[in-house]
Amino acid sequence: MRTSAFLYPWDVVGDPDAARRLADLGVQQVTLAAAYHSTRALTPRHPAHRVVTAEYAAVLYPPDADRWAGRALRPRAQSWTASDDAFAEAAEALTGAGLEVHSWVVLAHNSRLGAEHPDTSVVNAYGDRYPWAPCVARPEVRAYLTGLAAEAATRAGARGTELESCGWYGLAHLHAHDKTAGVGLGDAAQYLMSLCFCSACRAGYAGQGLDADALAAAVRTALEPVWAGSGSGAAGRAGIEHLLGADPAATTLRWRGEVARTLQEDVVAAVRAAAEPGFQVLLHADPEPHRTGANTGVDPAHILSVADGVVLPCTGDDAAREAVLGPFTGRQGVLAANFSVVTGMGGSPATLERDAAHAASLGANQLRLYHAGLASDPDLAAVAPALAGLRPRG
Repeated sequence: MRTSAFLYPWDVVGDPDAARRLADLGVQQVTLAAAYHSTRALTPRHPAHRVVTAEYAAVLYPPDADRWAGRALRPRAQSWTASDDAFAEAAEALTGAGLEVHSWVVLAHNSRLGAEHPDTSVVNAYGDRYPWAPCVARPEVRAYLTGLAAEAATRAGARGTELESCGWYGLAHLHAHDKTAGVGLGDAAQYLMSLCFCSACRAGYAGQGLDADALAAAVRTALEPVWAGSGSGAAGRAGIEHLLGADPAATTLRWRGEVARTLQEDVVAAVRAAAEPGFQVLLHADPEPHRTGANTGVDPAHILSVADGVVLPCTGDDAAREAVLGPFTGRQGVLAANFSVVTGMGGSPATLERDAAHAASLGANQLRLYHAGLASDPDLAAVAPALAGLRPRG
């Protein structure tokens, strides 16, 4: 199967061996970050550094001043990699090693945006803002994300793009020194804690016949047993209905689903309008529409009518893969199974060949490896034979 490894430009810039080392793994493609959130990342093989601190969400290329002139919401350029255009420099080195480059664009995950423009953030039922989570129902946020996608995805040298967090973001996020694990929030409680009550969302609920104040009160009441430690019950839609009630659950899911779907349509259309013919557009996704985060919840039939395919989280056991890939099985498009190959981040490179074969049996037709720049030498050493074992023989 065609395989791509995720990479940051700072993994390549300043390391003359990085591109060839990656090509030697047996991958055909690199998914290279063009717009990314704040992070602190190890670079275990770089000759000049071991840790890169990306202090804020940024684009890893010079943003177009004309595109963003007069706009309050605009991307900020990175300052931690010594390059005038880190994406372009890394892409050139990777292409020179025979690797195809696709851009990696993080959209609705941006702590800097929330800090500088608080009104853009998701607001939960308790009135708490999530500065890392721009509310995708807000017109100004949607316009910013659409413009960012069109610019960041179509960098020179990129043959396609993968769009992460192209939909709702919510509570679940490792934010700075995270201290949110004291209460076990299940899938349904995470959804309730991710419902937004900003002015745009309040208007949206009203348009669906829901009183926003009453809904917020119902959310707080539904979560009381969770805070008391009695758990959140079933997962998925059944769990949400159990906590919130069938009608409010259905209404919030319906409205939020429409917001996410139209954003995805707008973003993909903007990227295609800016790109050359044949440019591939994939979305990081999850088949459960209520899911928030990097792998945003989608309707499988809809998203494959909009984008060329999806990248799906497949790290874990067989049941987890079946739950993610099952709703997409038999559908046309790229179904890329994403596996962590970083043992310290929950990955299992030692079982990659077996796990990837299982994903293929469920319909996956490409692989993604997260993350070639973060993985240790032993982790990477396990990748090459696994990929070799997946190649057709004869």
